[in-house]
Order: sequence, then C-alpha cells, then structure tokens
Amino acid sequence: MRQAIVTSNKDRIRWVEVSGAEPARVYLHGLGASSPVYFAAAAAHPLLAGRRSLLLDLLGFGISDRPVDFPYTLEAHADAVAAALREAGVAGVELVGHSMGGAVATVLAHRHPRLVANLLLVDSNLDPSVPVRRPGSSGIATFSEEEFLAGGREEVGRWVGPLWWSTMRLAGPEALHRSAVHSVRNTVPTVRELLLGMDLPRTFLYPRSDGELPGAERLREAGVEVVAIPDCGHNIMFDNPEGFAVAASAALARRA
Repeated sequence: MRQAIVTSNKDRIRWVEVSGAEPARVYLHGLGASSPVYFAAAAAHPLLAGRRSLLLDLLGFGISDRPVDFPYTLEAHADAVAAALREAGVAGVELVGHSMGGAVATVLAHRHPRLVANLLLVDSNLDPSVPVRRPGSSGIATFSEEEFLAGGREEVGRWVGPLWWSTMRLAGPEALHRSAVHSVRNTVPTVRELLLGMDLPRTFLYPRSDGELPGAERLREAGVEVVAIPDCGHNIMFDNPEGFAVAASAALARRA
C-alpha cells in the first residue's frame, strides 16, 4: 500500500499499486466502493495485466482518510487525486473510472490534462439528476446531511444490500453524503460537456440491457467510443469480467 498527503490538513489518499510497464493505469471506484475490491480482478486479467496499476481509493472511502471538513465535490475529489498522482510520479496515465469515479476522472482530465492520456468511463455519471428515494447517490441525496448522520445512513444500508454495503460501510458518513449530493448536482459545465470537449481518447462502457445510451450519437460525433457490454448490470467488471477486459483493453490501446 502507498499513500500521499493531498490536503493542507495532511489528509492522505491511499492506493494499492501493482508494478509493471508505463504508462501507469489508474483505477477510480464509484460511490461507496473501493478500487482494490472493485478492480483487482480486472487489473489482473491477462488482457489488462502487466501495466503499472494504481488501485486508488478516493478521499473519504476505503483505505483513504475520511476528513469531515473536506467538501467532497467532484472538483475537490479530482484535485485530491491529482495531488496523489503527482506524488506517485505518474503522468499521461490511462484513467479508468466506474460510476461516480468516472465523473471524477472526467473532471480530473479536464482540470489536470497533463496527467491523463486516455480516459475509460464505466457506466459513469454524466448529467445532473433529481434525487429519488432509491439505492445509489440519488437516494442518499434525498436526505439532508443532518438527517443522513442521524439515521439515514443506516436506512441506506438496508436499501443497497450486503454486496454494496460491504464497502459502503467503510466510507466516512460525511464523505458518502456529500459525494452523493455533488454527484447528483454534477458540475458546471456538466461532466458530459467536459467529456465532449476533450481531444484525448475517450471510451464509455455501459450495459447493453439498459438500451441505447442517452446522447450516444453526440458522444460518438465528438470522438467518444460508446460500447455496449452484454450480460451485465452497472458493475460491469463484476458481472461480465471477460467482456469488460476485452472492451477495456481495446479502449486503453487507443492513442491520440
């Protein structure tokens, strides 16, 4: 395990690193998750192995610190990850982000373009949404922070089920709530607009069972590869590891 101080209060981001060839590949998890858990099998797949890989936990989640005074906006997450990558001595990375981690990855590529050479989004958040009482960031965002800390967290734990809760329970309560709220609010310009305006290789993977990705035609016109993966739900790397590895290896082989 490695770590880097990423805030003025000396809060640390931590990651599991696998040695291998450069350029480095960085994995970012989604809300309530942890990269070593969600991406270890994918990083070790024969089609993806052999690359220096950083399985990084966002501030507030997994094995990273959980400061209560951090804003947990998508921009703040992106800047904290950028500080960790600079400490790790990497640049021009292949950046893989799942769900909220894909939104963070997109903001990171926009704000720190020298750090990212290839962007792979795995069923990621692109647009603002309206909070609705259901599992995920949308449901968490229906609570005020006070309500969430006073019992909403436990209610969410009952919603999401044992698999997701196994890592979600490790998140700082403030980190989980604020990250969900800002994921739903998105950014200005939106994550989708940031993605459309980039000129690096970009790929978006989504479950085929969801039907055509909204806005897919415009993404393709802007140079984003949009790829439907069969036999999976939101956690593509869990549900269809072979399909994920095939699509991810092709995406990460793209060059500007």
